[in-house]
Amino acid sequence: MASAGARLARLYISCSGVILRRSLSHAGMDDMGINTSRSCLERLEFDNVALKKLPLDPSTEPGVRQVRGACFSRVQPTPLKNPKFVAVSGPALALLGLDADEVLEDPLGPEYLSGSKVMPGSEAAAHCYCGHQFGQFAGQLGDGAACYLGEVKAPVDQSPELLHENPTGRWEIQVKGAGLTPYSRQADGRKVLRSSIREFLCSEAVFALGVPTTRAGLVVTSDSRVMRDIYYDGNPRMERCSVVLRIAPSFIRFGSFEIFKRADEFTGRQGPSYGHDEIRTQMLDYVIETFYPEIHQNHSDRIERNTAFFREVTLRTARLVAQWQCVGFCHGVLNTDNMSILGLTLDYGPFGFMDRFDPDFICNASDTSGRYSYQAQPAICRWNLARLAEALVPDLPPDRAEQVLDEYLPLYNGFYLSNMRKKLGLLRMEEPEDEMLITELMQTMHNTGADFTNTFRSLSQISCPTQQEGEDESEAIKQAAELLLQQCASLEELKAANRPTMDPRELAMLLSMAQSNPALFQMISDRKTVARQLERLSRLKELMDTTAEQLSAKQTEDWSRWIKKYRQRLARESESGVDVTDLQKERVHVMNNNNPYVVLRNYIAQNAIEAAENGDFSEVQRVLKVLEKPFSVQEGLEKPGWVGRGGVADSGERDETGEEGNTSGAEARVLVPYDSKPPIWANEICVT
Repeated sequence: MASAGARLARLYISCSGVILRRSLSHAGMDDMGINTSRSCLERLEFDNVALKKLPLDPSTEPGVRQVRGACFSRVQPTPLKNPKFVAVSGPALALLGLDADEVLEDPLGPEYLSGSKVMPGSEAAAHCYCGHQFGQFAGQLGDGAACYLGEVKAPVDQSPELLHENPTGRWEIQVKGAGLTPYSRQADGRKVLRSSIREFLCSEAVFALGVPTTRAGLVVTSDSRVMRDIYYDGNPRMERCSVVLRIAPSFIRFGSFEIFKRADEFTGRQGPSYGHDEIRTQMLDYVIETFYPEIHQNHSDRIERNTAFFREVTLRTARLVAQWQCVGFCHGVLNTDNMSILGLTLDYGPFGFMDRFDPDFICNASDTSGRYSYQAQPAICRWNLARLAEALVPDLPPDRAEQVLDEYLPLYNGFYLSNMRKKLGLLRMEEPEDEMLITELMQTMHNTGADFTNTFRSLSQISCPTQQEGEDESEAIKQAAELLLQQCASLEELKAANRPTMDPRELAMLLSMAQSNPALFQMISDRKTVARQLERLSRLKELMDTTAEQLSAKQTEDWSRWIKKYRQRLARESESGVDVTDLQKERVHVMNNNNPYVVLRNYIAQNAIEAAENGDFSEVQRVLKVLEKPFSVQEGLEKPGWVGRGGVADSGERDETGEEGNTSGAEARVLVPYDSKPPIWANEICVT
């Protein structure tokens, strides 16, 4: 066997005496050593099946337009000026067979992976879809800033687990923020550093939590700039154009099937491909054959096949939202165009991980009605499934869809209870009373303003009762209550949290209008919104009449009551003769692998963003490392390495133009650990 060096030398000599023909295969070029001069990105093997199997818009007309009779449009990504890497995710890039260090060392890497330069085999396109936004059909939407670059063949040694999740053996790669497409509407097709870092970090954080999601391979920023009014207050500023590389088996969504919708009875809008029923059937066949091959193989009857497909999408969606609820994740914009046909978390915009537990938690400041609040997410996902079912008629008969939709709530409840039992360490038996125990826990957390993530993490420190405890039961409850009280809100924090978000004069006007002119009231508000404001007002009045000592006593009483029930339930886990020590050890292990030590709280993301806007990307990279192992404490990574201008640590750097980054808040920034409850300055963060 000749050495690699000798073989390479002979190949160079061989190549020097012939003219290479374009028809040579990749394998042939590899044998001749051609690939040795190509970078890892230039060696990626593309097989862009979606563009072969689904209709492609023949028009090359530039600018925004209605795209009829097509699922994709060819586009030309707009190059960035002087693109550079902010951070990369090694595990995400490994899906494509890429090594993060090689990518970082590639001088053309930032250009290729931002869409500024076309990789060999890549075909840039934008996907056409519609959507129901905040309950109303919006007509054509589509990839207004995202750009499909193609489908990369997975490496031959990809794990069986990944191949089970993605049976295609290909990964679609997409750049978000690459410029104008036919679907950009009034926007410019660009994304900035803030939104790109948030999507990058959260995609990888959600994956590490074990929740199905699209992935993010990296963030690129540049010297190109766009004007953005961050707070919508008439004070815009220039921000750096940035791009995030997204990876998934497919980015097809519920709204992809709504491009065939007839004119909506409320908005009058219709899908751009209304009447092209053959394309809907073609896309449905493609999705099932490609991403649900077992369903395709097991059903010869089309109606049975399509029903089985819808049932699987329903199951995946129910499981996904149950997982969101169990880690305190709120998506923020659960429109039908943001719902993955594969049951993945898709499109990270104004998302938020809950801090203080509040079932009415709204992470998107634009969602004034609370349509997409934390507690509304399970019902909204079912509503979106119903819209998908409507979009699949007649390929999916309505009566069959309704039968499947009836299965959604039991599925969701089953997934939620199963996850919650693990979070509470209830491993040996399932009791009907568990549901009430969980409900009472959530109510106690709400009443006391307890931190969602840290409270669940603390539960593993509450030990199983032993027969030897006897008279020490009250002491054990007291110690457990003191542990959980550390995660509760103060009186001032609860007052701030319960202040009505509506001006008192507006609320009074709406209350009067609800009585005098119900029709007008229905047009400008709803009873649920007003009831929520009145509830806040009532709670605030109660808190105004409460002292800090009274609140502490009430919180102690609430937690002691629940802990007593919890320990009684734990005692029944060992009634079958199981060794309590072994049970406790197993319980702590399971709980600490289901209750994260750290999540991407808004203040953590904001601190990393401000560092990056000041030219220091190290905090983004540091946060990524922390989030990649959310269930464990990593030595040396307990605290941020960068804190904003008012804090005890400040990089003191500016970006190349001398402009200061966005540093909100003039008060001192306190350096707090990543697993801490939010500092006071975090209250100023507003995500829309």
